[in-house]
Amino acid sequence: MTEITALPVAPSLLGESPLWHPDEQLLYWVDIPGLRLNRYDPRTGRHDEWHFPSEPACIAPLLGGGLLMAMRDGLWRFDPATGRRTQVAAPPYDPATQRFNDGKADAQGRFWVGTIDDKREPRAALYCLADGALQRMAGGITASNGLAFSPDGAVLLWADTKAHRVQAFDLDASDGSLSRQRLFAQFPLRQMDAPLSRYGGRPDGAAMDSEGAYWVAMFEGQRLLRLAPDGSQLAELPLPVRCPTMPCFGGPDLKTLYITTARDKRPADELAAQPLAGCVLQCRVEVAGLAAHVARL
Repeated sequence: MTEITALPVAPSLLGESPLWHPDEQLLYWVDIPGLRLNRYDPRTGRHDEWHFPSEPACIAPLLGGGLLMAMRDGLWRFDPATGRRTQVAAPPYDPATQRFNDGKADAQGRFWVGTIDDKREPRAALYCLADGALQRMAGGITASNGLAFSPDGAVLLWADTKAHRVQAFDLDASDGSLSRQRLFAQFPLRQMDAPLSRYGGRPDGAAMDSEGAYWVAMFEGQRLLRLAPDGSQLAELPLPVRCPTMPCFGGPDLKTLYITTARDKRPADELAAQPLAGCVLQCRVEVAGLAAHVARL
C-alpha cells in the first residue's frame, strides 16, 4: 500500500497548482481563496508565503528567474525575493464573472492558461501567451482544468471539470496551433440522490509522467487516476481526503508525487473525519514525472 503523508504546513482553503521548480528544487503552490502563494523546501522544512490582493490561480517558472502568475486581475511576473509583481497581460474577460484557473508552460515557453466562470456557465476558455500576446485558443467550457502535455509535446490535454470530460488536441510545436480535438476521457456525472461514497469524482488538475501517462485528480472522488495515452485507466490511487485538486512530480528524481487538496466549503462532518483536507499530500511513485517547462516572456 502506498504511504501517503502531509507536508507539515497549515492547510489551504483551496490548494492548487503545485509546482516543483526545476531550478530551485522547491515546491510552490497557491491557495486561491486564501489569496496566498506558498513555497516549501523539503530539505529544510522551511515554509514561506506571500499574500496578494487578487486570487492566484496557477504559476510557472520564468526564464531568467521569478514566476509567471495567473490571477483574477491578469497575468503577472512575480519576484519572490522582493515580493514585487508586474503585470504582463490584462485579463481577457470580465473579472467580475470569471478568473484564470489552471495553467502551464509548454516546451517552447508558451504559457497556456484557462478560465473558470463564477456563475458556472460555459463561457470559459483556453488562452495562450506567446510572444507577448494573449490569444484565445478554445472555448465553450465552464471550468478549465487538467492541462498537460505529452512527453513529446505533440498532444495537449484539457479538462472541463463540470462536464466530467478531458479532451485532447494535437499541438503544433512550431506555431502553437491546436487541431484534431477529440475526447480523451469521459467520467459519469454525479447522481444527486446517491451518496458521495458512490461518486467517482470529476477531473480537476493533472500531471504527465515520463511514460506518457496522465495523472488526474478526481475532485470529490477521493482518488487520483493514472490514464494511458489512449485514455484507458492504468491505476487508481485512493486518498485520505475527499477533494484532491492537482498532482505534480517533484524531488531530485521526480518520483515524489505532491497533491494539493481542498477544504473550502466542505461539510463539517467530512472535515472532522478527514483532518488532512486542504493539506499538501505526498507519496513516492515508481515512474518519474516530467520536469516543469519554463515560461518565456
